Amino acid sequence: MENKGNIHSIESLGTVDGPGVRFVVFLQGCPLRCMYCHNPDSWTTQKNQEMTADEIISKYLGVKEFAKGGITVTGGEPLLQIDFLTEVFEKFKEINVHTALDTSGFLFNPENTQKIDRLLASTSLVLLDIKHIDDNEHKKLTGVSNKNILAFARYLSDKKIPVWIRHVVVKGITDDKNYLRKLGEFIASLNNVQALDVLPYHNMAIPKYKKLNIDYPLADTPQTTKEEAIKARDIILKAIKETREK
Repeated sequence: MENKGNIHSIESLGTVDGPGVRFVVFLQGCPLRCMYCHNPDSWTTQKNQEMTADEIISKYLGVKEFAKGGITVTGGEPLLQIDFLTEVFEKFKEINVHTALDTSGFLFNPENTQKIDRLLASTSLVLLDIKHIDDNEHKKLTGVSNKNILAFARYLSDKKIPVWIRHVVVKGITDDKNYLRKLGEFIASLNNVQALDVLPYHNMAIPKYKKLNIDYPLADTPQTTKEEAIKARDIILKAIKETREK
């Protein structure tokens, strides 16, 4: 019996979700409550739109001439639906399509890796969101610990799964030089990082929060400029370089 996925939405031609122009599937449900989340409507695990892997492939085939980069599955948190996700990736791999997983890694369980190993066997790339390198600050920012997330990063490194690290720069939260350096030092310990995306915080999700009648936690936080994000990235890259030269 085919698994059915709980789908939040689909973007036919995504340009910021991995290499190339991509077919992007957003899955419903997320255990994190990131203060800057831009998809609060994806938090709930209540049924939204159900689809099978074959239905996902059928939609992709309709735009494959344009979405030549492949498929990215994001969320929400896609690992909440790991059985469905695995079926999707395995079927896309059968037709030689690049697969990217956009995840926080929070649901990784180092004591039981059977399911994640099967998923990774058909995963071309992991887009790993490291929200905050400090565990206590990570709890404040997201509501959960980062221990499993960092363990997942190390696991991916051990398995030599290609990774792009993503990090959002938020004033007063993640823009601290010490934290940025520590993040760089951690990344330097990994051997599989192909890219580092340091993203400026924006507040464009505020209308969504108002529509859902949810308070927006960072209403008084200024947006991060592109220049500030570049400066933060330079600090991380410098820490990576210096750590590896030791």
